Amino acid sequence: MNDLIKFLVECQQGIVDTAKAEKRDLTAEEQKKFEECQRGIETAKAAMESKTEKEAEKEAEKDKSMEADAARSAERGRIVEISAMCKAFNMDSAKYIDSDMTVDAVRTAIMKELMVNGQPAKVSVTADEGDKFRAAAVDGLVMRCGYAGEKPADGAKQFQGMSLRDLAIECLSREGESESELRRMDKTELFAKLSRDYFNPSAAFPVIMDQAIKKNIVTMYQQVPTTFEQITTSGTLTDFKTTADHNYVMGSIGDFEFVPEGGELKASLPEFDMLPQRKLHTYGKQFSMTREAFVNDDIGFLAALPGAYAQAAKKTINKQVYGMLINNSKIFDGKELFHTDHKNLMAKGTAPTNESIQAMILQLKKQTDHFGDPIIIRPKKIVVPVGYGFTLAQIFKSPTINTTDNTQAYNPLWNAGFEIIEDPYINALADTNAAPWFMIAEPTDAKGIQVDYLNGNKVPTIRRMEKPGQLGFTWDIYLDWGITAVDYRGIVKNPGVKMV
Repeated sequence: MNDLIKFLVECQQGIVDTAKAEKRDLTAEEQKKFEECQRGIETAKAAMESKTEKEAEKEAEKDKSMEADAARSAERGRIVEISAMCKAFNMDSAKYIDSDMTVDAVRTAIMKELMVNGQPAKVSVTADEGDKFRAAAVDGLVMRCGYAGEKPADGAKQFQGMSLRDLAIECLSREGESESELRRMDKTELFAKLSRDYFNPSAAFPVIMDQAIKKNIVTMYQQVPTTFEQITTSGTLTDFKTTADHNYVMGSIGDFEFVPEGGELKASLPEFDMLPQRKLHTYGKQFSMTREAFVNDDIGFLAALPGAYAQAAKKTINKQVYGMLINNSKIFDGKELFHTDHKNLMAKGTAPTNESIQAMILQLKKQTDHFGDPIIIRPKKIVVPVGYGFTLAQIFKSPTINTTDNTQAYNPLWNAGFEIIEDPYINALADTNAAPWFMIAEPTDAKGIQVDYLNGNKVPTIRRMEKPGQLGFTWDIYLDWGITAVDYRGIVKNPGVKMV
């Protein structure tokens, strides 16, 4: 009984109680009020009965819809299981699927057929339907972001135009949720449901996001046109400890000595010198797919944000490498990387000329190893700020040069085989000061700067995590590297001049 009916009944009871207390019949006015209350009660009861019937009909429709969803889900599961079994034994699944046989009945039928026909064919492990779905969804998202791979997974195109909401519904319905119920949810309700499955290992949606982000990170990281890879060597460290003090390089063992007939070989021990210490550091950022991004179907967070962070990581390494060259910090022997004692610093800064280049070549070739023995060094690369590339092209591509007598002479640097590397970070770090430039040796002859990575991993790693108080999916992106001047003998610096 709702509140209105209760109120009207109480009114009627009050009218009757008053008449009884006064030992009289109802007056005409009281009778009229009593009847009005009765009509109100009947109207309210009729409305309640009508509402109950509608709710019952609605509930019945809902039950039918859920039953239909369950039936479709069960049928889809039956087809998937039967198809997988038949494929494993090279059998036709159509006859079993069309016959409406249960999975157990099909399994029994397959075993009987194998017993009659002999041993089963060799079984190969193939991707299940869930793996295929996730692979197609990942490549579809990546294609939507504009980064088409060489060979997208089968079915990727059907996911290319799918919204994040539709993808979420597809994922959840494959995991047993009612598709009709999911489609009745608004985006905020759907996002809340996804968030509850955030760390569920069987949840497809966050895993698809992870894999799509990883593909975008790899693609955009590789597209960054940095130059530090061309002027450094690459190394690997297995932990974050500083390399041990007993890390040494073996040096001179002296010349092979003449041994006369019947003579005795003399014992000799090699010399050792300590190498620089190397250490890794972790660099990273954090980004999120916010609740608003999901509701707005903003694919930008997936296309731009993770890739931008990946590119920032690579640019940071580039900046640090050139910062080491420009800032000329002290290295393992307590002296600056470029120092007169290291014989790798030109006395006077100049712009690139035939004479300055030849002087730097000689400086490199005169280097000796840790123990004073000559090194056979092949100068390989010239690293300059942006603006000197044209000058160097003239120097190395002109077969003749002008002499002091204004005559033409052979250019000794013609086709010298140098690799010219221009990088704007030199300009930026030099600012208004003189812009230095460098000559680098073949790394197998003498090293200079080395970039080490944890276990050789050169691409940023992502880790999905939960950030308290934030509505959204959150990822950490990080990379571990360390930059060390492992030797000074493989690089020569010209202090340069101010550039216009």
